[in-house]
Amino acid sequence: MVKVRQDAWSHEDDLLLAETVLRHIREGSTQLNAFEEVGDHLNRTSAACGFRWNAEVRNKYENAIDLAKRQRKERKRAFNKTVQAVPKMRPANQPEHTPSDEESTDKPEPQINLEEPAATFNLDSVITYLKSLKKELYTSNQSKSSMQSLESENSVLQSKVEELQKKLADTEQQLQAMKEDYQTFIQIMDRARKMTVFEDKHPVGAPAFRMDKNGNLEQLAQGSN
Repeated sequence: MVKVRQDAWSHEDDLLLAETVLRHIREGSTQLNAFEEVGDHLNRTSAACGFRWNAEVRNKYENAIDLAKRQRKERKRAFNKTVQAVPKMRPANQPEHTPSDEESTDKPEPQINLEEPAATFNLDSVITYLKSLKKELYTSNQSKSSMQSLESENSVLQSKVEELQKKLADTEQQLQAMKEDYQTFIQIMDRARKMTVFEDKHPVGAPAFRMDKNGNLEQLAQGSN
């Protein structure tokens, strides 16, 4: 069945991809195996998972990747020490061979190859290996806790950014309203200035009076002789 997904990657998908890749790195596996595992889980192709990892997710987990690589080295080193600490043992069903005098003088003493894997492990080697696994588990839990802390901090910062963006939008809206009020005030002042200049061009003269035939004063209309 061909895997075809057109929807966007969610935060949970990215987190699953990161945890899976880091786990494969710690265990000495390849990133391709991690992409295939995530693709099977999310019904995506391994190529899509690889592209998402390299394009969007990888740069967010640089420190975690370095830590996973160190854990892989420590795990490999501990395993090699465990293998070298266990001598090559004779299988239980093989009878003990006692060399003859001729064999002891003509043949050199066999050398133990510590690079070969031991047939069995003794109790000390098992304890050492379990201790190394415990240490790796503790380091892995620390890494996971650190990732969760970073995710929480990122969520808080994102909330603060959204709050500041909202305040900025409100401030811009208030500034626009102040600009409109200022323009209205300028227009009113300009009209008032024009009205004052128009009235100055037509000054009102002093009232004139004349005396009628009865000796009373009457006011003359403006512009009459």
